[in-house]
Amino acid sequence: MPLPSQPTRGFDYGRMLADFTPDDVYQHPFELTVDASIVGPYMASFIDATPMWTSDRFARAAQLPGRPVPPHLLLNLGLSFSVHDVSQQAIAHLAYVSVKFPKPLLLGGTVRGASRVISAKAASSGDRGIVHVQTVLTDERGERVLDFERKALIRAGRLGARPELPTAQLGSAEATAWLGQAPQRAFVDVLAQSGLGPDAFAPPLWGYWEDLAPGTRILHTAGRTVGASEHMQLSAICRNTHPLHWDAIYCRDNSFMKERVVYGGLVLAWTLTQSSLDLGGHVLWESQWSDGAHPNPVLAGDTLYAATQVLERREVNAQMGLVTLRVVGVKNEKPAELLAQGRDLFTPERDKKGDERIAEKVVELTREVLVRRRG
Repeated sequence: MPLPSQPTRGFDYGRMLADFTPDDVYQHPFELTVDASIVGPYMASFIDATPMWTSDRFARAAQLPGRPVPPHLLLNLGLSFSVHDVSQQAIAHLAYVSVKFPKPLLLGGTVRGASRVISAKAASSGDRGIVHVQTVLTDERGERVLDFERKALIRAGRLGARPELPTAQLGSAEATAWLGQAPQRAFVDVLAQSGLGPDAFAPPLWGYWEDLAPGTRILHTAGRTVGASEHMQLSAICRNTHPLHWDAIYCRDNSFMKERVVYGGLVLAWTLTQSSLDLGGHVLWESQWSDGAHPNPVLAGDTLYAATQVLERREVNAQMGLVTLRVVGVKNEKPAELLAQGRDLFTPERDKKGDERIAEKVVELTREVLVRRRG
């Protein structure tokens, strides 16, 4: 006997430009316990010398019960969670406007995410526009562990096959619950006041606060070639559902490179961790990031290099100080070679014209970090 006729459905996710309304808030579908089964495989792809993310003993000396989840993993989770509602139809990620890590998420903590629309503006071409969103991750207590703003380039029109899913308006009870609460004090202030205990390991590495004089440039020598299956596995660990990173058939028609593009959050994380042997051994916390972008794409087989310029520093107390850094990642050519060619490596690409732009630059970011002093 034939089965009753049923409608055939196919769903699309993300949104197109006309689907975004300022002050709308979306609750993202994933709730994730970030335990060793996630952090271990993720960190296996990053040689990170920052002891706060790698050593329980060090974290306890900083008044924590154990090591926190690395901030670059938190950002990758926040970006990836938001793809489902914000950027699965995006042409490109344009900018990290600001990124803050208000409190640690300890290993084994549980996060969920939400985003609110700040603005959606059509381009003069009419076929696309720029969407500005704020995304937060909250822990099991409803407090924010990540709070960031970004901009994405989105195709014009409406998405016809998106299922009806909950949307709240900023100020409503649902939106307030989804977006969580800011902790009473940012962790950078808590750590500065509480200090480090006597068991705080001091790695035999360069990069104390005193070493980082404004104007100093560090050309990190480590290279990192991106593997084809590696970047896809890490995108899966982070729960990134954008087909631009997964689906070769989709990319034939929809990728400007006509093949799978490496997820930009991973490019940023590799760049930061490649700098960590020179700069991470005495970093205590990531205060905030800003003015970030991915000027050019990365494909499997590209080799990444990093460079850093110290912009400014200020004392906090006898144990630690804040340092502002401009970090860039480039592909397939070492930073020293680009500088020898007279290229302006550290100026944002958006401020350049024509031949001034660097085709090899794949990420840039201003980073404020709390750094240990020699004491």
